[in-house]
Amino acid sequence: MDVKFAQPDAAGAAARAADLEAGFAALDAHELIKRAITEWFPGEIAVVSSFGADSAVLLKLIADVDPSVPVAFLDTGKHFGETLQYRDQLADDLGLTNVQIIHPLDDALLAGDHDGLLHQSDTTACCDIRKVEPMARAVEPYKAWFTGRKRHQASTRSTMPVFEAVGERIRINPIADWTTEDLAAYMRAHDLRENPLVAYGYLSIGCFPCTQPVEAGGDARSGRWAGQAKTECGIHLTGLESSLSSRQN
Repeated sequence: MDVKFAQPDAAGAAARAADLEAGFAALDAHELIKRAITEWFPGEIAVVSSFGADSAVLLKLIADVDPSVPVAFLDTGKHFGETLQYRDQLADDLGLTNVQIIHPLDDALLAGDHDGLLHQSDTTACCDIRKVEPMARAVEPYKAWFTGRKRHQASTRSTMPVFEAVGERIRINPIADWTTEDLAAYMRAHDLRENPLVAYGYLSIGCFPCTQPVEAGGDARSGRWAGQAKTECGIHLTGLESSLSSRQN
């Protein structure tokens, strides 16, 4: 199967994602990551990481192939201090050499969240400023990027494919089918550092104003925007595609 990625439009990217899904979604995660980095998108792929509860797994898999792959971290200005410290420690542990820290635009913060309290009245608008637009800037230079999303995390992710088109780009979820047991076993086997907030019941870690420990029996993301209908910040939804399109027009 031809898997070359040659400047497609959105329709071409959708077709390519479908071809990759049909041909390679069942590959072992390490092999899939290796082929994406070395064959399908050489020099044109990144990984987006929150350095959250189980981010070490995907980052270890990538570092074993190429520790110079760009790692984009969205510094929203609202992260737990533990997450920022963990980011630096884990990057050092794994030998990651190209961690790129992406901040919200100063003008956007001044216009939309000058007092830093927007999350109290409009979490979606806050995420748009602090996550979605920065995410678009982070992935714009690349043809593809990896995420660490898993199907077990929430009902909204239960049918998530491994390869997805986002406008003209490809998003790859190489550990989509990993269970909590798989993740824990891999962490133990490779003696990976854990985000310290996990010990306090934070199973999905975002910004501190909108994240709380998961209650017994809740899914891993139930501590995010608890009590609201909101389940995603937007960086994995259509808002990202819209933000990317607006930057290209």
